[in-house]
Amino acid sequence: MAIGEGKVVCVTGANGYIASWIVKFLLLRGYTVKATVRDPNDPKKVEHLVKLEGAKERLKLMKADLLQEGSFDSAIEDCEGVFHTASPCINNSKSELIDPAVNGTLNVLKSCAKSSCVRRVVLTSSMAAVQCKRGPKTNETLVDEAWFSDPQFCTQAKLWYNLSKTLGEEAAWKFAKENNIDLVSINPATAIGPLLQPILNESVEVVLNLINGGKTFPNYCRGWVNVKDVANAHIQAFEISSANGRYCVVESVEHYSEVIKILRKSFPSLQLPERCADDKPPMPKHQVSKERAKSLGIEFIPLDVCLKETLESLKEKKFLNF
Repeated sequence: MAIGEGKVVCVTGANGYIASWIVKFLLLRGYTVKATVRDPNDPKKVEHLVKLEGAKERLKLMKADLLQEGSFDSAIEDCEGVFHTASPCINNSKSELIDPAVNGTLNVLKSCAKSSCVRRVVLTSSMAAVQCKRGPKTNETLVDEAWFSDPQFCTQAKLWYNLSKTLGEEAAWKFAKENNIDLVSINPATAIGPLLQPILNESVEVVLNLINGGKTFPNYCRGWVNVKDVANAHIQAFEISSANGRYCVVESVEHYSEVIKILRKSFPSLQLPERCADDKPPMPKHQVSKERAKSLGIEFIPLDVCLKETLESLKEKKFLNF
């Protein structure tokens, strides 16, 4: 008998990059999935979900809006698990990000609080809510789950996405504590790897932007992880009863120069940037603890494989020709 057979769970923002993989893996494990999207009738948004194995029998698409209180009630009412992944990823305006991240999360949790069935909520947060603090990181810095981004620093630096994720997660922990909700948060780095959805998403675009003919790469270190590992971490965090608190999900932190090197080795024909965007010393490469993620049974897919899968998927989806 499949692990999820007879169990009903809800995935919010189900057509997103990470969420689509969560839905895929849940269906493969036998779960019935109630998947919320803003427009269930838009084929561009839901066709890839409807085609998943097991979708015909056990996927229910439901309309819900993050900013409408009560909008998630019917999607959540008979579920024992809720995966709240819906949150905007647009790195532009403050209001477009913060309102849905904070109030949207609270609206979902309010619906969970009304239900007598919900056993656990798994929240998709981000390393953006963990590591943005004043002061430089060094090669010796080890970031772990005890770190919280500083909202004041995020505001001063105009890091609105980071601020939205930080405030959204803070609001979630506060509400969960006050309402006795068993909450676990997954904090992934930049997720890359194969795309299930037909639309390009922000994190994969980070890789695509390195290949579009630019002459330089940023003097910047970034955390990377495979989207499949992120999706798997969410499901493990729901299924392992002892799972609790926050989980940083990061395969490695690498400077862009290292990413270019890996891409050059795997795809020698690609036109890749030759030099760094500035003459300053390379940004130090901090570390992120993998201990808690490994306690969920995550065996990370190496970055070179992640990048190879990303490019092959971008080619297959016609975002890239090589």
